[in-house]
Amino acid sequence: MNWTWFHKLGSPKWFYEISGRWLPWFAWAAGILITAGLVWGLAFAPPDYQQGNSFRIIYIHVPAAFLAQSCYVMLAVCGVVGLVWKMKLADVALQAAAPIGAWMTAIALLTGAIWGRPTWGAWWVWDARLTSMLILLFLYFGVIALGQAISNRDSAAKACSVLAIVGVINIPIIKYSVEWWNTLHQPATFTVTEKPAMPAEMWVPLLIMVLGFYCFFAAVLMMRMRLDVLRREARAGWVKAEVKALVEKAS
Repeated sequence: MNWTWFHKLGSPKWFYEISGRWLPWFAWAAGILITAGLVWGLAFAPPDYQQGNSFRIIYIHVPAAFLAQSCYVMLAVCGVVGLVWKMKLADVALQAAAPIGAWMTAIALLTGAIWGRPTWGAWWVWDARLTSMLILLFLYFGVIALGQAISNRDSAAKACSVLAIVGVINIPIIKYSVEWWNTLHQPATFTVTEKPAMPAEMWVPLLIMVLGFYCFFAAVLMMRMRLDVLRREARAGWVKAEVKALVEKAS
């Protein structure tokens, strides 16, 4: 089997060129999808028969929670690729994605607290789902702190990769916490294998928001990675040529 395509993914130059083409598409898609999902979900979706209008927080909470977990799985995959195949671009992706994942986890916890106050009567409870999400936030902080605390780039990359791989065990705990333990948190709003419990006019805008959040993640991730690639490859000839072309274009 020819693995040339796989090793090509680790080329900073190739990534910079291809991401420059994809970035505008993901950015526009994120803006359109998030705007459409928010307007539909907040203004036109019917209120829940039990929770009333307070349920509308799910249009922010659920996409943020999905993305927070998916992002950490990506960190673990990048960690494996970086340790096994020694691809520097894997570390670039890991370092660029960690702050985004941390923000999404924080948003999920904050919106969950806003929803929990009228529903449970408390901003915070030591529920299995909430506690495992809080642990996820600390794992993100750990990855970010390791990457900044260790001056040697290779050592920092290895340390962050190991933590990302070890910490990924928390993801199935988050996912199945409502099934393994007696928790206050409700089960999944919708899954791929089961019919949604809510009507289409409520779950379709939620699906749009989820897609919008993932497009937003892709766009921001590529922006952060492109900046980091330029910083790391500053002495490379192709970077100098790229900067020269940008300067000439600006002038």
